[in-house]
Amino acid sequence: DGLFLCADGVLFNESKAHLTVDDVAAVVDAHACLSAVVADPARFKSRPVYVPSLFKVVKGRAVIPLLSSSACDTATSAQTQVGLHVVCAAYPVPALAQSVLYLQARDDDDPVRLGKVTDELIAALGKETKDGKPLIVGLRSFLRTTVPQYAAEVDEVRAMTLGVPLPEIYEALQATIGAAYVNDFNRSGRTYRVLMQAEPSERMDPSDVGRIHVRSADGRMIPLSTLVRIKPSSGPEQVERYNGFVAARVMGSGAADLSSSEALRVVEEVAERTLPEGYQLDWTAQALQEKRSATSALPAFLMALTMVFLILAALYEKWSLPIGVILTVPFALLGALIAIWVRGTPNDLYFQIGLVTLIGLAAKNAILIVEFAVKARDAGKSAAEAAIEAARVRFRPLVMTSMAFVLGVIPLVLASGAGAGARRSMGTGVFGGMLLDTFVATLFIPLFFKILTGDRKEPRA
Repeated sequence: DGLFLCADGVLFNESKAHLTVDDVAAVVDAHACLSAVVADPARFKSRPVYVPSLFKVVKGRAVIPLLSSSACDTATSAQTQVGLHVVCAAYPVPALAQSVLYLQARDDDDPVRLGKVTDELIAALGKETKDGKPLIVGLRSFLRTTVPQYAAEVDEVRAMTLGVPLPEIYEALQATIGAAYVNDFNRSGRTYRVLMQAEPSERMDPSDVGRIHVRSADGRMIPLSTLVRIKPSSGPEQVERYNGFVAARVMGSGAADLSSSEALRVVEEVAERTLPEGYQLDWTAQALQEKRSATSALPAFLMALTMVFLILAALYEKWSLPIGVILTVPFALLGALIAIWVRGTPNDLYFQIGLVTLIGLAAKNAILIVEFAVKARDAGKSAAEAAIEAARVRFRPLVMTSMAFVLGVIPLVLASGAGAGARRSMGTGVFGGMLLDTFVATLFIPLFFKILTGDRKEPRA
C-alpha cells in the first residue's frame, strides 16, 4: 500500500491551488509500483480543500481514498516539494501491519516536546548500521506539531460588558467554523450522524468570523469579529493516545538480513540510551504479537510432547514404548534447525508453528514401526527380531508417505509474492525436519524399541 502526505497547509483545487493535480501525478508516475483508479474530480471544483492529513493519491485528475502498490518488494519513502510519499509491500496478514511502536509521554502531555523526542529517537535509530547498511529502515512518524492553524481568542471582558453569554460564543464558533453534533437518525436500517457546520466557502478565511452574529442580553445582534480575535498559529493536527498516554506512532521495519526479533532488540536498546526520563516505548501490531509469542513457544512444545506421550501410553498400555517414539522427535527438530540455518531463515513464529507440526509427524513415523514391532513381539518373537521385522516391513510405506508430504511442502519452500516470508519460514523448517526424520531417525527406531523393551515384562500403564 502507499500513502501520500501533503505538506502542512496545502490547498487542493483544480483552478487555483498550491498543490496541483500535476504535482501529485508526477509523484505517482515516478514510481512504477504505484497504481490506482481515477475519481470524479467534481468534488474539488467548487472550493479549495485544506488537506491536513494523510490521503491517498491516484494517477489522473483527482484525489480519492485509494492507492495500491503492485511491484514494490520493500518499504520505501521519499520527500518531495509537495509532501512525503510512502510505499510499502503488502503484509502477510492484513490485520497485522508492519511493526508499530508507540512512544508514550508518561509524565508530560506536551505534544511539541513529544515530537522533538520522537525525531531524536528516529535519528538515533537511523544511525544504527552494520557493514555500512542501516539496521532499521522505513522509519517514519506521522506526528506533526507544526501544522498551520488559527487560534481564536475570545475577549471575555467585552463579551460580559455587551451582555453576551460566553457559552453562546463558543457554541456559535463550533457550529459554524467547526462542527457541532446534533443527533442521529435511522434510515434503511442504518444510523447516520448529523453534524452542523457552515459551508466550506463561508469559513475559509478568518474574516468570515465577522459574518457570524450572536444575540446579547438586550436582544442586539453582535458580530463575533468584535468579540473574537483570530490569529495564525501552529500546533499538532491530531494527538494520539495509547493506553491513556499522549503518544506518537512510529513505523518501520528491520533490514532484509535482520530478523524481526533482532530488529526489536535494536530498537529497545537505542530507546534505552536515547529516551529521556518520562518517555517509554510500547509495541503494537505484529511486534506486540511477536513479543508475546516469544515466551509461549516452550510451553507449547512441552504441552505437545506431553499430549503425544500420554496418548501413546494409553494406546500401548505401557510407559516405555511412548518414550521410544518421543526420542525420534529431536531428529526432526534438528533437521528443521539445520534447514533454516543453511537457508538463513529467521527463527520466527511461523517456524515455531512448523516445529509443533513436526512433533506429530515424527511421532507418526515412529508409530508405523513400533505398531508392527509390538504385534511381532506379541506373536512370540524376541525384541530384536520384532524390531528388525517391523523395520523391514514398514520402511518402504514410511518413506513413501513421508516423501509425499515433503514434496507437498516444496511450494511453501519456494513461495514468492505477498506473504512469502511466512510460507518460506514454515515450509523450510518442516521440509528439513521431515527429511532428517525419514532417513536418519527411522534407523534408530528399532534400536530404541530393543533398548526400552528388551525381554522383560513391563507393568501396564
